[in-house]
Amino acid sequence: MNINGLNFCVIGGGIGGMAAALALRHQGGRVTLLEQAPELTEVGAGLQISANGMAVLRALGVAEDVPEAAQISGGTILRDYRRGRVISRVAAPAAGPTYYYHRADLLDLLHQAALRVGVDIRLGAGVASVCKHPGEAEIFLESGERLRAECAIAADGGRSVIRSIPNGPEAPEFTHQVAWRATIPWNQREDLPSASLTMGPGRHVVTYPLRDQRLMNVVAIEERSDWQKESWRYQGDPDDLRSRFADFGGPVRDVLSKIEEVHLWALFLRPVAQTWQNGRLALLGDAAHPTLPFMAQGACLALEDAWVLARAFQDHSGVARALAAYEEARRPRARQVVAAAGANARNFHLRGPMRLAAQTALMAIGPRLARRYDWIYDYDVTA
Repeated sequence: MNINGLNFCVIGGGIGGMAAALALRHQGGRVTLLEQAPELTEVGAGLQISANGMAVLRALGVAEDVPEAAQISGGTILRDYRRGRVISRVAAPAAGPTYYYHRADLLDLLHQAALRVGVDIRLGAGVASVCKHPGEAEIFLESGERLRAECAIAADGGRSVIRSIPNGPEAPEFTHQVAWRATIPWNQREDLPSASLTMGPGRHVVTYPLRDQRLMNVVAIEERSDWQKESWRYQGDPDDLRSRFADFGGPVRDVLSKIEEVHLWALFLRPVAQTWQNGRLALLGDAAHPTLPFMAQGACLALEDAWVLARAFQDHSGVARALAAYEEARRPRARQVVAAAGANARNFHLRGPMRLAAQTALMAIGPRLARRYDWIYDYDVTA
């Protein structure tokens, strides 16, 4: 299908939405991107982009063979929580290195690339609803303005207001997981820095460097049943964080001691959407398949979605056929990766004898553990 001249409206200016706008524009579509915020910002600081996500960034012209804005990973060190004892080391995946990005840096790269190719980016443009018509989608903005496009893409995140249009109302469920996120200044340099995963009963902490090892990204996750906040994210208390992880020793204790500002997320989740599209509207990224962060694949899945969506319009005639092909290609993959992340949520937080048995097993198989997920990292949607 020749998409030259087709009008697309992408809802959401995060990493997935910006990548989708860029990919569709590369194929010749006319793209308007609507972002409800008055400026483009990313919170949460760090993210990991493994080989499957890097393949898309390179194909979009956003990343070079050796990305300048990212920190290459030397693998992952697995530690026990009490003294920070090293349990095992997991090498970088054979498919290619993982890179650590500051979210704001990656979003800016996508944003600038989208502007260069002519994507029309509108900020402060919240979307209330989308209506399907026989020949187009009608997009209703909160301001009262209406836009029309041959196809609308909802990339408005895990709290998507558009997802209910093809799926009906779905209340997100609290997963009983809460994530503390922070960055701290860092000045301890390594030739090939690694992520560190420190695991304890019902809790774990992940750390990895950002911005040429000048920052350390910290994600501390704990199981909780007492969440009473209506907001998914709010300002946390660093002392409260330290008290909740007071029995964590070793290097992570020093990292936690340096935190001066921290945000707190309750991890709410919907299942992978039953319906991804209705012939004029399609879901992308977390709007279609929100995932727990325990495989570090949320951004990578959204990048894969963006590429496959644009390719579907190249390979299939008609908007409805292209969107159906996109859904068919992506839904099984998303379900598998989301399930793997859910399994890690359990594995990272084992208690009692099960935790000790798991550590013994990791000592033996840890160096080969990355091979277990080759099916994730080897997946190249651009090939």
